Amino acid sequence: MVTTYSYLLPLAGLVTLQSCHSGARKSNKDAKPLNIVYIMTDDHAQQTMSCYDKRYIHTPNLDRIAAEGVRFTNSFVCNSLSGPSRAVLLTGKHSHKNGYTDNTEGALFNGEQQTVQQLLQAGGYQTAMIGKWHLGSTPTHFDYWTILPGQGEYYNPDFITPEGKIRREGYVTDIITDMGIDWLRTKRDKTKPFCLFVHHKAIHRNWMADTSDLALFEDKTFDLPANFWDDYEGRIAAGKQEMSIDKDMTLIYDLKMLDNQVEDHYRTLYVRKNDTLGTYGRMNTAQKAAWNRHYQPIIEQFKKAKLKGKELAAWKYQRYMRDYLKVVKSLDDNVGKLLDELEKEGLLENTLVVYASDQGFYMGEHGWFDKRFMYEESMRTPLIMRLPKGFNRRGDIPQLVQNIDYAPTFLDLAGLPIPDDMQGVSLLPLLRGENPADWRKSLYYHYYEYPAEHAVRRHYGVRTERYKLIHFYQDIDSWELFDLQEDPMEMHNLYGRPGTEDLTRELKTELERLQLQYDDPIRSLNN
Repeated sequence: MVTTYSYLLPLAGLVTLQSCHSGARKSNKDAKPLNIVYIMTDDHAQQTMSCYDKRYIHTPNLDRIAAEGVRFTNSFVCNSLSGPSRAVLLTGKHSHKNGYTDNTEGALFNGEQQTVQQLLQAGGYQTAMIGKWHLGSTPTHFDYWTILPGQGEYYNPDFITPEGKIRREGYVTDIITDMGIDWLRTKRDKTKPFCLFVHHKAIHRNWMADTSDLALFEDKTFDLPANFWDDYEGRIAAGKQEMSIDKDMTLIYDLKMLDNQVEDHYRTLYVRKNDTLGTYGRMNTAQKAAWNRHYQPIIEQFKKAKLKGKELAAWKYQRYMRDYLKVVKSLDDNVGKLLDELEKEGLLENTLVVYASDQGFYMGEHGWFDKRFMYEESMRTPLIMRLPKGFNRRGDIPQLVQNIDYAPTFLDLAGLPIPDDMQGVSLLPLLRGENPADWRKSLYYHYYEYPAEHAVRRHYGVRTERYKLIHFYQDIDSWELFDLQEDPMEMHNLYGRPGTEDLTRELKTELERLQLQYDDPIRSLNN
C-alpha cells in the first residue's frame, strides 16, 4: 500500500536577508572596546554537550557559557568538513566563493583574499590564531600565530610558528589553552581590543584522551541509537558510505587494540614501523606506561571474547563512545581554565566568548562515526556565546544560523563595516534580543569531497525549519526529501511519493533561489 502525504507549503514570501551594518561600539569615550574570543573544536557532536543533551556527559564549563549567555538551537554549517568549515569562518562566504571546497591533498586556502582577521586588524584590533589551522597555507593577517601542522598530534605535539617548528611536551588540549592564556597575559597590547582564535585538535579522530582521564566512563554502558542498525532503504548514497562503526571503524587505529593477534584490514595503512598509532610513538615513558596500564587489559579481554557480527559492532560502539567522551572531558576542563583567566583579567564584561565546532559528528546514529552528510547530526553544530556587558539576551535563540554568519558578527561587534560580498549576516540583532521578522527561513549546503575517504557522495541541498531536500550528484543522481518534524532521524525518504509533488516543487524553487543568491553555478543540476 502506498501512503499519501499532504503538507502545508511553508516557504512562500521568503525575504532575502541583507547584512546589518549597525555596529556595536559605544559613543561613550570611557566605554571599553569589545573583544572576541572564538573557541573552536573539531568534530564536536552537539549531542555530547550537556547544555544540549544530557544523555552522555556533563560539561559544566561549556554549560556556563550557555547559562551566562545564549544557546543557538538551530546552528548549522555550509559544508561539513574541517578545512572548508574553517575557510567559511574566516571569509563569511560559502566554499565555492572562498575557493576551499575540500580537504584533498594539496588544498591550500588563499590567504590573500579578504578575511575577517584582515578587516579586524585594519580596524585596530590585535588578531591571534592558536591551535589547529588545517588550511594548508600559512596564516595571514594575524599579529600572532602558532599552529598545529595538519591535523596535529594529541601527545607532545609540534607547532609551526613564524620562526619555525617547535615541540611542546604534554597533552595538546592543555597546551593550546595554556598558549592562549599566555598570549592574553604577556603577548598582547593591553591598550587595544583583540580577537583571539583558540582552535583545538579535540575531538578529532582517533580520540586519544589525556592520560589523567583514561579511566573515565569505563563503568558506563551507552544505549545504541535507535537507528544504529539502519539498512539505508531508499537512501542510495547512505548505503554507499564507508564510515560505519561496524565495517569501517578500525580496531588498531581507532580503538587502540595494539596487538599482533588482532586482525585489522587497516593494519598496512596505519602501522608505521614501531609507531603503530602515530601518536603512541611520540609519548614519553610516563605517558606510555599510563596508556599501556589502561589499554592492555582491554586488549586481553577483547582477544578472549572473540566477538563477531553484531556483538563486535556493539562493542566497538562502547569503546568509541568512552574514548570520545574522555577527550570531551579534557576540552571542557580547558574551556573552564580559559574562562577563569578572562574573569581574573577583568575581560569578561567586554568580551564576546564564542564556542563552536567546525561541524557536528555522528555518535552512532545511522551506525556511523564521522560527518560530511547533510543529515542533521553533521550539518548541525553547537554554538553558544557568553555575551559582553550591554547584551542582555539570555536563553535559546531558535532562528536558523550558519557558520557564514560568524565573520559578519565579529565585524559588527567591532563597529566595522561588513563588506557586501560577505554572504553571511550579523547575529547581533539576535544577541540584542530582537526578533527580526525577515530572518532567513532556509539554509544552503554543498559538500564536494568525492572520491575521498569515507566515500560520501557529492551533494547539495536546502534545509528549512521543517523540511530538507538533498540532491546527490556526479557518480549518482539521487534526490532525498525529509520531514524533520515527523522523521527527525531522517530514515524515510519521501522524494517521489504521492502527495509530495507541491512540496518538492516549492523546495526546488527555494533551492534554486539560494543558489542564485549565493552564486553557486551548480544550480543547472537541479532538475
